[in-house]
Amino acid sequence: MKKFLWTSSLILILVLGIFLWWKFFFVFGEGVKAGSLNYFVKKGIIFKTWEGRMVQEGFQSPTSGALQSNEFRFSVTDPKVAEILERNSGKHLELRYQEFNGMLPWRGTSVFVVTEVLNVEETPGTERKNIPVDR
Repeated sequence: MKKFLWTSSLILILVLGIFLWWKFFFVFGEGVKAGSLNYFVKKGIIFKTWEGRMVQEGFQSPTSGALQSNEFRFSVTDPKVAEILERNSGKHLELRYQEFNGMLPWRGTSVFVVTEVLNVEETPGTERKNIPVDR
């Protein structure tokens, strides 16, 4: 009986370990998204994480007559990537991301984690101009 309990406990721990790895650490998908960075903030109560939202152009929908949200919500874990995103709000970006099956509180509030900024362009019509300010 002891051998059965020991073996079944070992199998249960192994299955639980594989499930947790698959749920939280297995990279389900990778890709690139492009759009205008709407906002990027660092927030959280216990775990301070960087969260962002990017708006993609177009109103495409898989069903006719319906509108699809072209909003990409993501998290960032790398401070260097976060620094680049903080300086480029409102610009057109291309971001490389990883998709996980589940989120972890210290990784952010999204299953999409941006790992790299591929390209940054000014949004057409929004070039910055130096405007003198009278004080």
